[in-house]
Amino acid sequence: MNNLLIEIGAEEIPAGYIVPALQAFEDSFLGALDKNRIEHGRARVFGTPRRLALMVMDVADEQRAETSTITGPPAGAGFDRDGNPTIAAIKFAEKAGIPVSDIKVADTPRGQYLTAERREACGSSEKIITEMLPEIILGIPFPKSMRWGDMDISFARPIISLTALFGDRPLEFSLGNINSSNKVFGHPFMYPGTFAVPQPSMYQDVLREAGVVADMEERRTMLLDKVRSVAAGSGSRLLEDEELLDTVTNLVEYPYPILGRFDEEFLVVPDEVLITAMREHQKYFSLVDEKGSLKPFFIAVNNTMTRDMELVARGHEKVLRARLSDAKFFYEVDMESTMDQFAEKLKKVTFQARLGSMFEKRERLIKLSAFIVDNLPEEVLPEGTDTGILGADITRAAQLCKADLVSQMVIEFTNLQGTMGRIYALKGGENSEVADAVESHYRPTHSGGWLPATLTGQLLAIADKMDTICGCFSIDLVPTGASDPYALRRQSIGILQIILASGFTFSLEKIVEKSVALYFPNSKRQYVAEKNRETDTVSAVLEFIGTRMTNMLLEQGYSREAVSSALSVSFDNVPDTLSRVKALDLLRQAPDFEPLSSAFKRVVNILKKEGVPQKKEEVSQKKEEVPQKKEEVPQKKEEVPQGFQVDPSLFESQAENTLYTSCRDVAARVNAHAAGGDYEAALREIAAIRPDVDCFFDDVMVMVDDHALRRNRLALLVSVASIFENIADFSKI
Repeated sequence: MNNLLIEIGAEEIPAGYIVPALQAFEDSFLGALDKNRIEHGRARVFGTPRRLALMVMDVADEQRAETSTITGPPAGAGFDRDGNPTIAAIKFAEKAGIPVSDIKVADTPRGQYLTAERREACGSSEKIITEMLPEIILGIPFPKSMRWGDMDISFARPIISLTALFGDRPLEFSLGNINSSNKVFGHPFMYPGTFAVPQPSMYQDVLREAGVVADMEERRTMLLDKVRSVAAGSGSRLLEDEELLDTVTNLVEYPYPILGRFDEEFLVVPDEVLITAMREHQKYFSLVDEKGSLKPFFIAVNNTMTRDMELVARGHEKVLRARLSDAKFFYEVDMESTMDQFAEKLKKVTFQARLGSMFEKRERLIKLSAFIVDNLPEEVLPEGTDTGILGADITRAAQLCKADLVSQMVIEFTNLQGTMGRIYALKGGENSEVADAVESHYRPTHSGGWLPATLTGQLLAIADKMDTICGCFSIDLVPTGASDPYALRRQSIGILQIILASGFTFSLEKIVEKSVALYFPNSKRQYVAEKNRETDTVSAVLEFIGTRMTNMLLEQGYSREAVSSALSVSFDNVPDTLSRVKALDLLRQAPDFEPLSSAFKRVVNILKKEGVPQKKEEVSQKKEEVPQKKEEVPQKKEEVPQGFQVDPSLFESQAENTLYTSCRDVAARVNAHAAGGDYEAALREIAAIRPDVDCFFDDVMVMVDDHALRRNRLALLVSVASIFENIADFSKI
């Protein structure tokens, strides 16, 4: 076995491309090794702006031996009466690559057939790897690729070198006009030229001597230690920024941080603006004092050590001064307007071409957020909450939440949307609850991101996301496959996360209905077609959010059966749904769950098969639909009961009476537990009637010829199903 090293040298690759490219490179290469039966050990990736490298340990010298059995024609067709092979046997042997004498006869479920054992050829790993490398390298995906020269290959940036080593032997292949070798390029300025790598295990040492730290984690740790040291030397503290640290790590091959400063006059601009200007445009680290206030210093990270680092620092300061001057100007211009004046300008800002302006979205948010407050159960409100003040705050926050989109600062620094809204709102005299909601209503902005911390922010965030989802669905802008340009999946998950974190038990369906209705203001009195489209939109949005909730709970480790069973009943009350999922998952771990599930599943399946409505509202409220066409008249089964009051006088066995009594007693206790949200206790009560259900099925025939008995026994099963109908659908388990 040998270690294998592959390095692709290139011109400066964008920092954001490197990690995904290395992951794809590793996955595709290891997959190719497995497909070709080449055994191997663990793999490591290395990356800098000028190289992508993969090292695979303990790669076998040859393919793994493999024998397979192939089946041919029936034995009777392979040999004649004298035992001589027929043409069929000869052709089968040729196909299998074996002598006719090696053919065997095997017994199969279909009878006796000719079989042959075929041993796959074991080729040289070195040869196979050399042949597959060009396709794998050129198949590495990038957001954007480019061509260069007159070559017909493409990559993130022009390839300048290829290094391939199998043990101490170079692998020979080429891409365009680049031939592979055992040499790598050193640091382009500190150690220009090429350096030979004797064997893969020496790769990092060779590059380190050539001024390059190839291991990304090692380079990241080195960078963090150095910038912290520079910060401490200035009497400051580094403003920790993991994302910026990752980016800068992949901008340099060896980090050389340097301290710079900017004029204190710029400190009149909010810290968030200065930090963003340094971070987004220049990739500079910010420094703060012990209280967390921004100091007039920054740290720039260079890829090269120069003779006069002070001169380099002056250059960084000059570039940054221009950026901060622009930011200061934009801030001063914005301060000449109020948030209400900004909000008026939203009339000229498009939300979506077919959904109107941002001002129209603002007006919908005012109505929808007020509706959510009105439908918020008192028990989920923090103690001492004044609903009048809450309503006023959320209305004001909805009026202002999109206003900063027209500010000069947000036009220049788009990722400051919300942040500048909070700053300008506070400057304009708004209270902190309103200002914080203006900033946090965009949250969460990514998977695992922060949620709004205040009640007003949480409710406004739900309203904003729901409005976007319902608006897009109303014009059929539905996510398909990987395409989700309006991030509707993320916004749906954000709604669910906020609801679960805050314990909001309002009706999700009512909020969707209200949000959709705001896009169809006249549909109830104008056109039937519009009303149908409104109803269809509500159904589509609820199904979409339900799918997101299913996926979210599965990712959190809940079983698919428990999630499906609970959500099939309802997910209108999101925290309640999660409680039911947790209780079902706990019940599934019980040793007697399988027979319990089977018993209840049998109840549900019988009722479904006979077309018996199980829910009480289906019995008492369901109206008979008028058929539109003659052939649509439902073929009602004679035995489907019209009423479901169990008549104990029709019982013929003790099992019926026992089950009837158990259902009556257990139902009251289950309803009490469910009303309090204690679904674990409710399910334990339900489980207690399983023996009575089993006895009923053992002793009683449900589908008897006597219609009265049949109807009564079906009604008894309905009473069983009604105990758990609002908790779980056991037919899904």
